[in-house]
Amino acid sequence: KKTGIRVYVIAVGTGKALEIAKNGDADVVLVHARGLEDKFIADGYGVNRKDVMYNDFVIIGPKNDPAGIMGIKSPAEAFNKLSESGIKFVSRGDNSGTNVKELNIWSLAGTDPSGKDWYMETGRGMADTLIMMNDIENSYTICDRATFNSFTAGGKIDFPIMVEGDNMLFNPYGIIAVNPKTYPHVNYNGAMKYIEWITSKDVQEKIGGFKDSKGNDLFIPDAK
Repeated sequence: KKTGIRVYVIAVGTGKALEIAKNGDADVVLVHARGLEDKFIADGYGVNRKDVMYNDFVIIGPKNDPAGIMGIKSPAEAFNKLSESGIKFVSRGDNSGTNVKELNIWSLAGTDPSGKDWYMETGRGMADTLIMMNDIENSYTICDRATFNSFTAGGKIDFPIMVEGDNMLFNPYGIIAVNPKTYPHVNYNGAMKYIEWITSKDVQEKIGGFKDSKGNDLFIPDAK
C-alpha cells in the first residue's frame, strides 16, 4: 500500500535463500547467518546489508532431561554432554541459519555429530523438525525462540528450555539487496524500497509489537 510494490515471498532457510539469490532468482533476502551473509556480499552477490531485528536460540529437550543439561550456561558444554550421553538430537540439517548455528556449537564442543546413530537430520524447516521431535522419545534440539514461543503458546509442543542466554545463542536477522552489477535483471530499486520500508521507524515498531498468542515478544527490532 505504501509503495505500490507487491512482494512475492519464498519462505526457505537461510542457506537455500542465499542459493536462490546467487542464481539471480531473488531481488532481496532476509536471512540470519552472519557468516554466510558476509561471504554472500564478499563474493559479489549482495549489497547494502542492514540489521532488521534479532531474537535468540534456545536448546530444548524432554522434561526428565536424561542428558542432564538443564541449566548449563555454555551451549558447547551442553552439546558435549549430549554427545557423551548418546541421547537423540534432532537437527534441521538444511543449512538454515539455525542449522549453521547448531554446527558452530558442535564445532566449539569438539564434536562432529554427522553419521552418529544418535544424530538425526530432518532436512526440514523448524516447524516440521519440532513436530518430528515431538514424536521421538527423549530427544533434544536447538530452536529459535520465536518458533519455540509460538509452538508452545499454541500447545503444539511441551518441552522446557534447557539452555539459554549465552552470547553464542544470539540470533540477528539482516536484509540484503541482490547486487545489480552481478545480475542486471534484478529489481534493485524495488529491493531498496523494501529495505527502506522494513528498517523504517513505523515497521520497526510493528516488529516490536509482533507477539505470540500469550503476549511473548518474537523479535526485537534493531535497525539503525
